[in-house]
Amino acid sequence: MQSREEIFATLQGALVQLFELPPERVTLDANLYQDLEIDSIDAVDLIDHIKRQTGRKLAAEEFKAVRTVSDVVEAVYRLVNTDTTSN
Repeated sequence: MQSREEIFATLQGALVQLFELPPERVTLDANLYQDLEIDSIDAVDLIDHIKRQTGRKLAAEEFKAVRTVSDVVEAVYRLVNTDTTSN
């Protein structure tokens, strides 16, 4: 299991690396689209990165509901901490 803090650290690193964002801009309440200027193509890249890191795919429908970095952390937390036999 991964904690929310570990997920945030990994996600922050990914956002900095993938989109060349300064780390101090990637906070839990940063809005992906307004504050970090992530577009739909960037979102697909981020979903793909999450899949490579976790071995599990975050559903595009679920990702549409996220607005902040905290929302992504929560979605990934649910993804990696669900019972794999129920998938």
